[in-house]
Amino acid sequence: MRGNMISLANKYGTLLTCSILKHVIIPVSVSFSHPVSAGVRARRSLYTRNRHCCEVRYEWKDPKSEDEVVNVTFVKKDGSKVPVRGKVGDNLLYLAHRHGVEMEGACEASLACTTCHVYVKEDYYDKLPEPDEKEDDLLDLAPFLKENSRLGCQIVLTKDLEGLVVTLPKATRNFYVDGHVPQPH
Repeated sequence: MRGNMISLANKYGTLLTCSILKHVIIPVSVSFSHPVSAGVRARRSLYTRNRHCCEVRYEWKDPKSEDEVVNVTFVKKDGSKVPVRGKVGDNLLYLAHRHGVEMEGACEASLACTTCHVYVKEDYYDKLPEPDEKEDDLLDLAPFLKENSRLGCQIVLTKDLEGLVVTLPKATRNFYVDGHVPQPH
């Protein structure tokens, strides 16, 4: 049975869309603006496919100025480098997908797998927020774990990360289904 949809907005400009299903409110999408460096405003949406799975998606918009640009270099498994222009507020996993970099992201940034595992160049590792407990627990399951390992879905670009270099590991483990590769959409 399909639930009714409601939308709520609060004084902070947050738009919350909920599905009412059997008297339980399930967030379907949350969209809000928040300030980031240099007065840039990033928009972020939270989507829920069901009660147990959440994912974060960042809307892609071209940078309005060079102040918003963050240059990132992906080092692929074969050692070739792919330079890309990201923007403050971009999620590294979705940035990789937009530019055809082979970073799987099987759980679509719901923090439920390790297929977006990357090695962050040491110069930038300390500029990232500390990984939370759930990310640390998942990284423990990642093959080829190193001291500078992070999950790409948990890296959000800031101006401090200008010139970021991330290297893809030799392999990742997809707990979903061996051989299943979700396509970015």
